Amino acid sequence: MKCIFVSDLHGNQERYSNLFNIIEKEAPQAVFIGGDILPNAFTKKIKAFVVKTILEKIKKINKKVKTSFFIILGNDDPRSFEELFLNADKEKILHYVHNNTVKFHDYNITGYSFVPPTPFRLKDWEKYDVSRFVDVGAISPEEGTRTIDIPEDNKRYSTISEDLEKLSKKSPPNNTIYLFHSPPYNTNLDLADIKDKKVDYAPVDIHIGSIAIERFIKKYKPFLTLHGHAHESVTLSGKWMQKIGKTYCFTAAHDGPELALIRFDTNLLDSATRSLIKTF
Repeated sequence: MKCIFVSDLHGNQERYSNLFNIIEKEAPQAVFIGGDILPNAFTKKIKAFVVKTILEKIKKINKKVKTSFFIILGNDDPRSFEELFLNADKEKILHYVHNNTVKFHDYNITGYSFVPPTPFRLKDWEKYDVSRFVDVGAISPEEGTRTIDIPEDNKRYSTISEDLEKLSKKSPPNNTIYLFHSPPYNTNLDLADIKDKKVDYAPVDIHIGSIAIERFIKKYKPFLTLHGHAHESVTLSGKWMQKIGKTYCFTAAHDGPELALIRFDTNLLDSATRSLIKTF
């Protein structure tokens, strides 16, 4: 199965244009879009952007080529716009796979948007990771701001680790492609450009990924995991692909102006490629 994977487009019109042009030309069977896909959270025209730049373009592509889209949101995307993607899923425009599993060809596709606590104020897609511990410099999920209301107990006690245990039961992990926004912790895929940074004299961890996702991969040995979130990681590590045991893990996050695009064939994961497509 030939696939394209992108992440962290952050509402950039030129990246989307390049992406959709490539999809029309290459007609991959599946396109994975891994979160942080909307313009800045304070932009008032997000709904129009989703409709015109994403949904209308996907509709046009659906009329020309047989490509299926699998999408999640990321920690920079206001959850108040999630309903647009849920409705698009119901209308069969795309597959919105956060916390959901879809059977596709010979594989299952499962998505998950939440990341461990960050220093940023928007907390719609943040949860405690494996416990209520918060890294130096990060803001607790119980603080910050949200665009939707959730129960206080969810803010206080819910963890990524618990969620992943539930997701593991939705399909056999060894036959599932997991579309995560967060990368696994302590890997080449989760580095942030904060070396030697300190908060109140305490050093900040340069690894910003999820311990729960790292443990999940080691325990359940998924077929493939796709990640974003850590923009500088490839620049810092020189790696966009890593194997954890037998599991291939790819990141499409990028810290430059280009569109970072990963092409892979599910039958030849070790031949996957990463291209940087210049914007107009």
